[in-house]
Amino acid sequence: MLNSYSIRKFKNKAAYVLCLCCVVIAVVPLASILFEVIARGASQLSIQFLTSNGLEGGIGPAIQGTLILIGLTSLIGVPIGILSGVYLAEFGDNKYASTMRTINDILTEFPSIVVGITAFSIIVIGVTGSFSPLAGAIALSFMMIPIVARTTEEALKLVLNSIREASLALGAHQWKTILRVVLPAARQGLVTGTLLAVARIAGETAPILLTILGNSYFFQGFNQPMDALPLRIFLNSRQPSPEVQAQAWGAALVLILIVLALNIVVRIATKGRFKR
Repeated sequence: MLNSYSIRKFKNKAAYVLCLCCVVIAVVPLASILFEVIARGASQLSIQFLTSNGLEGGIGPAIQGTLILIGLTSLIGVPIGILSGVYLAEFGDNKYASTMRTINDILTEFPSIVVGITAFSIIVIGVTGSFSPLAGAIALSFMMIPIVARTTEEALKLVLNSIREASLALGAHQWKTILRVVLPAARQGLVTGTLLAVARIAGETAPILLTILGNSYFFQGFNQPMDALPLRIFLNSRQPSPEVQAQAWGAALVLILIVLALNIVVRIATKGRFKR
């Protein structure tokens, strides 16, 4: 008869194998997508492809537009999202915070096409009167804010209350405790949440299709249509020409590399910052 130790050992190994199988199931589709994109898109990469405009068969304007959109959206969404997360974590024991959490949950799962249509109706038609990067950034920020807010709240909740109490006991105001003690302690969670939000908005097509429209030229102003990589991938993939479809694969590979590069750069830039 098996003793209790053998049973526990068997259960431990079974749980380990089950977790390993789940990892494989999750990684295999991702690896297959990466392999397909690299196999089809790597041959398209060249200086001319990366720097020339759309009329010359390049994606230079799309790369520029994607970086501009990420920058503008981050300027809008990251501060609002972090401040919202701070409020929910530090002052969120009330009915207003509960309502905010519900709204966050709804916005997180909101279809991107609905966000695009709403931004088109309110911003493009009602406010600016034209397709523009600003309209695209505002639309994408509504997808970024709930992600940053939720990850910020969860990261701040992981900070021990004893750390807050120690700061308050030394005479620091609550706002200074949050700014100088709590936020630095949760910096890894804040960075992770921001990067997740950036990765989400970098590949969105529906909102920018209805807000920036697309353009074959480089940036011409904040009130003019602009190109972006997700938009270029979507439009080129619908063309019957194999050459144009190959450009879509190349643009997809570049988009993946941009998101990867942003993750690496932000991790390196924030490493060692906000030391306690």
